[in-house]
Amino acid sequence: MSSRPETLLDVVKFPADLRKLKSEQLPQLADEVRRELIDAVSQTGGHLGAGLGVVELTVALHYVFDTPRDRLVWDVGHQAYPHKILTGRRDRMRTLRQGGGLSGFTKRSESEYDPFGAAHSSTSISAALGFAIANKLKGEPGKAIAVIGDGAMSAGMAYEAMNNAEAAGNRLVVVLNDNDMSIAPPVGALSAYLARLLSSHSYLSIRDLGRQVIQHLPRQLKSVARKAEEYARGLATGGTLFEELGFYYVGPIDGHNLDHLIPVLENIRDAAEGPILLHVVTQKGKGYGPAEASADKYHGVTKFDVVTGKQQKSQGGAPQYTKVFADALCAEATRDPSIVAVTAAMPSGTGLDTFGKAFPDRTFDVGIAEQHAVTFAAGLAAQGMRPFAAIYSTFLQRAYDQVVHDVAIQNLPVRFAIDRAGLVGADGATHAGSFDVTYLASLPNFVVMAAADEAELTHMVHTMALHDSGPIACRYPRGEGLGVAMPATRRRSRSARAVSCARARRLRSCRWARALARR
Repeated sequence: MSSRPETLLDVVKFPADLRKLKSEQLPQLADEVRRELIDAVSQTGGHLGAGLGVVELTVALHYVFDTPRDRLVWDVGHQAYPHKILTGRRDRMRTLRQGGGLSGFTKRSESEYDPFGAAHSSTSISAALGFAIANKLKGEPGKAIAVIGDGAMSAGMAYEAMNNAEAAGNRLVVVLNDNDMSIAPPVGALSAYLARLLSSHSYLSIRDLGRQVIQHLPRQLKSVARKAEEYARGLATGGTLFEELGFYYVGPIDGHNLDHLIPVLENIRDAAEGPILLHVVTQKGKGYGPAEASADKYHGVTKFDVVTGKQQKSQGGAPQYTKVFADALCAEATRDPSIVAVTAAMPSGTGLDTFGKAFPDRTFDVGIAEQHAVTFAAGLAAQGMRPFAAIYSTFLQRAYDQVVHDVAIQNLPVRFAIDRAGLVGADGATHAGSFDVTYLASLPNFVVMAAADEAELTHMVHTMALHDSGPIACRYPRGEGLGVAMPATRRRSRSARAVSCARARRLRSCRWARALARR
């Protein structure tokens, strides 16, 4: 019986092996990485769509740059599975998100190819800037490359980092992975040609010469000449925003076409210009039909059948806590037109997609911007609305100053629905809601509750809806409830409302501990 024929992926165990291949072999390698990724995640579950969308980009980055000396920083980490396959971890991919196995995100202790841990979004540019400046100050070689998705660009932290990036010079490269077509105009051969031209040594040399000439012009003409060049390129490429932040913009180009990616990345690697932003357009779920057809359902998946794409369903019969919260909030909002809901890019994860269908004018998804979400909710509360801020426990940490300063100190009645409280299993330490009790219960004016079961969660949503004397929070876990009988929804009397609010005040001290002890 003949053995299985050797594939390129059998030979390419680390990026150094990848860089020995001929460029015409890279599409085959990308296909093999994609098949390996689909097979592994079908057995473990995990984040599938984002990884499938960056297979070619991952191959190209490791082919062109000298990793790990050049530091490759992945934002969020959802898209890092192909990176793991190509950096010595292929044989452990079936342990992904399992006890003692590979992390679902990048992790410094896991590999020297993971220079910075990720899980929360929008941190990559700041971290990469730190690597780039450190190398510059130490006089050491090496670039830093941040790969950030267009969704993560909705967070202010990304722009704060870009605003300070000029000091890094050509040591910093930012790759904007636009997988939603939310930014890019159509891409194709002309776009690829322009990207190669504008990133080429010849163009950059001419541009540098032009800058030298401009320095000898009177101030007014100097300003006009600089803006003329900037906006002429902006008209062709759409990069004016990034130019204003101090980046040299290249793109957009097709992120699945290695014939486009490789020469542009090589030009960027060798350019004296910097920092540089490369805009690539990709498709989530690329190369796997079910994921291409339904990118949202294949963002994070359970185990699934590769042929049909059908995902395994939970065997339990109890409702999910997230659904219980959503149903209870919809019931409250039906009775009270002042109830509004705010989420930070997690409408389905928090159940607010259900609320949004019923009350679209009272639902606000602010993107990956938890700080804004909390202060926005505070403003709503100050103007007499009853806002529910539905945010995962681990993500609420990102807005702690706003919780303290804008909500607690001002004693504003913002209602915090804290999903994914406690341990979350496969998502690991970065997503565990480990600290919310401590960081909220220490604040003035706060009521902190924890639901022992789905019936209590329903009652607590009602309590929050009626609690107007200050901020109040209810924490509840991921997954299914205990299957207890659900309370009937009804309008309560004034006396019942008073009892409910008094009960909430008592909960501030110890109710959460008793609830956790019963679980």
